[in-house]
Amino acid sequence: MVRVVAVLVLLGLQGCGLAAAPCRLGSAVVKIFPYIGHVAAAPTDACAAAIDP
Repeated sequence: MVRVVAVLVLLGLQGCGLAAAPCRLGSAVVKIFPYIGHVAAAPTDACAAAIDP
């Protein structure tokens, strides 16, 4: 069961999605903070958008 889930996750992160994962993860972490999170996450969102449009 664990292998099936791991394969499905890896299939979703093929190609550019895998390269953009650190940017997307960083953006999600920064967006946790109220008021300033979305503004502070703009550069990481732009990074992810540039890598994986």
